[in-house]
Amino acid sequence: MAAKIPVTIITGFLGSGKTSLIRHLLQNSQGRRIAVLVNEFGELGIDGDLLRACQICEDVDPSITLDPLAKNLASNIVELNNGCLCCTVQEEFYPTMQELLKRRDSIDCILIETSGLALPKPLIKAFKWQDICHAVTVDGVITVVDCEAVARGTLAQDLQALEAQRQADPNLDHETPLQELFEDQLACADLVILNKTDLVTSAEMSQVQALVQQELPRSVKVITHGRSQPEALSTDLLLGFNAAVEDDLASRPSHHDFEEDHDHDDEIDSTYVLLDQTFEPEVLRQRLEALVQQQEIYRIKGFVAVPHKPMRLVIQGVGNRFEQFYDRRWQPEELRQTKLVFIGRGLNPGLIQKEIVSPQTSTK
Repeated sequence: MAAKIPVTIITGFLGSGKTSLIRHLLQNSQGRRIAVLVNEFGELGIDGDLLRACQICEDVDPSITLDPLAKNLASNIVELNNGCLCCTVQEEFYPTMQELLKRRDSIDCILIETSGLALPKPLIKAFKWQDICHAVTVDGVITVVDCEAVARGTLAQDLQALEAQRQADPNLDHETPLQELFEDQLACADLVILNKTDLVTSAEMSQVQALVQQELPRSVKVITHGRSQPEALSTDLLLGFNAAVEDDLASRPSHHDFEEDHDHDDEIDSTYVLLDQTFEPEVLRQRLEALVQQQEIYRIKGFVAVPHKPMRLVIQGVGNRFEQFYDRRWQPEELRQTKLVFIGRGLNPGLIQKEIVSPQTSTK
């Protein structure tokens, strides 16, 4: 019997750095053929596109089957956009894994990036299902912690953005207090990455480390990482735990082992703009900052076409804080479009697009 494909689950709150971690793994794959499942929120797939920009992903023949889902798997980056993965294992995860396993000979390992709201255990339990347990195993769980947010006492960088993600997901069937979700993500971990250490003082770092250690129910490796130190995270450190987590759930306690609740609010949602237009980065940033003040926008992420620049600009905003970087060159056949996703409450898509294209002095 062929060896099981190892699966690494990467969890952590919105904005903690999960996508950056996976991007680092793809760029330093050491020859591994890696498939990635991204549980992204919103209609326009920014995280998946950002990962594809690594240009490491193996292209496979989309003619292996006529099934629509399988055609979507022609790239090794698969986006699951229909809700929190721990709540949609039957509708989203299960059929996706079945299609991936049809070409298991071309995959060495699988990475799963959960949404910021995911409870790890319901997803891990799915790996015991009869149709897939023979072929895959959860090699390990990595939990990424935003040190700045924890030091500030909020746990997540932008609480409103996290709540927006929670309320806008019609498939979410658990209403978990943030502290409990934080504890559950830590309790399931085989490795904890304390990320963004460059944004906290040494005293704050000590406090974060003490808090995390306090919440770990067993001996788990904890490492620190600054945003400018990707080389510190070697592939050998991040992969190859051989933990068979699906058979070790008893040692990973969860607040949701025996109960689940649900609550929803359709007023919080996401929208996007897609423009055949270039922008000067500083000008666009000022317009986005103004939009955050005018509307209840919690998260902005996307790609920007910059005039006379051969590379694509990535922009990400959480609350009032924005980051940007150039990730790759535009491809010759690629449309140089500006694509931006907005997550918030009661968003007005028409006004958002209007203010980006030609901002007014005031907006009601």
